[in-house]
Amino acid sequence: MKTGDNIKSKNASWSFRGEVFKNFDKHIQKSVPMYEECRNLFLFLSDFFLQENSKIFDLGSSTGTFLKMVSSRHDLKTKKIKCIGMDSVKEMIKYAKINIKGRENVVFKNCNILKQNFKNSCIISSFYTMQFISPSKRQFLINKIYKDLNWGGAFFMIEKVRGPDARFQDIFNQFYIDYKISKGYSANEIISKSRSLKSVLEPFSTKGNLDMLKRSGFKDIITVFKYGNFEGFLAIK
Repeated sequence: MKTGDNIKSKNASWSFRGEVFKNFDKHIQKSVPMYEECRNLFLFLSDFFLQENSKIFDLGSSTGTFLKMVSSRHDLKTKKIKCIGMDSVKEMIKYAKINIKGRENVVFKNCNILKQNFKNSCIISSFYTMQFISPSKRQFLINKIYKDLNWGGAFFMIEKVRGPDARFQDIFNQFYIDYKISKGYSANEIISKSRSLKSVLEPFSTKGNLDMLKRSGFKDIITVFKYGNFEGFLAIK
């Protein structure tokens, strides 16, 4: 099935593997409302949480673009800050290493983030990554993020969210369909993408995400971005 931007997938089988990396940045910026603006917002927020001799983790780092922007904005070498991008897709990691080539203090790791630690971190970022983690394992990962963050560190998380009830979910669904049509996607591409994400992408509601963050230990949490059913959270330890 064609899901748009030269990306193909099968029913309930959406994947970032194979040659998806070639069109990923174009696809995500076109299909997700205000993706670039939200990434720039988190880049700005990073100014407030840098700590010398610490680490910045980007979970589900894909093509490495966010950490490339971080390395351009901040003097990581002087502050002795190391950026680590993690992704389970080897093709994405391979491309990210090329994308970031020549920049010191930035590395990428092909791994399962559920099996990693994030110790001595001042910032941990997650751009539409948690929604692809099994709900049964999501709390475990958030708990680990809270535990490993340095005191005063920040967790940036942006997710697609469910409506609090069926009425709001219907509104969100129609909002997103109209948005994708406005971006030039055909009806078949929209339907194919939706089918490919079944049982793959499982978003929580705003309350569900907030409850998950609070259970892990976060107390200072705020929504810093909201556009329809897309929401960005800032949680400070």
